[in-house]
Amino acid sequence: MGDIVMHKLCKSFGEKAVLRDVCGILESGRITGLMAPSGAGKTTLLRILMGLEQLDDGYIEGLNGLRLSAVFQEDRLCDQLDSVSNLRLVTPSLSRAEARKALETVGLADCIGQPTRELSGGQRRRVAILRGLLADYDLLILDEPFKGLDRETKQLVMEDTRRRCMGKTVLFVTHDPTELDALGVAKLLTGLE
Repeated sequence: MGDIVMHKLCKSFGEKAVLRDVCGILESGRITGLMAPSGAGKTTLLRILMGLEQLDDGYIEGLNGLRLSAVFQEDRLCDQLDSVSNLRLVTPSLSRAEARKALETVGLADCIGQPTRELSGGQRRRVAILRGLLADYDLLILDEPFKGLDRETKQLVMEDTRRRCMGKTVLFVTHDPTELDALGVAKLLTGLE
């Protein structure tokens, strides 16, 4: 897989221009960070990359045919399934033992068999993060994934995320510069204001 290159991306909703001539590169095998104020178009850009919105103008090279995985700001879990089954939804080849080990790594050993509807917000968040990380992808999009986690849990999950993202192409959106450092982000995507 090569770099993903964005050329003069433009998107408006009615009279409101959300993206104006946005350019940037998501380098293959690296984590690229994205920080911008609320309302600057971060979510719109992510939705375009995922194929959920169409551009008004501009184009993206290197995206066609890629397998995408995403961790959204909302958990988007199947509430009736347990954590292991939620992970295996996107990665059917993942054994139950592998899923259990991944859950244990982020401190979820004591609630593996519970339906996710019974889990706390922080537990659900960790399952959602793992589900995105364990999927077979070419590009991973992380949209404020650590939001709502307490400090100790956040540190544990960031370390696991960094380890699992090594050598992979990732776009990481956050409002917290310390998270950029924790994930080893060396490059920021700019142009959203």
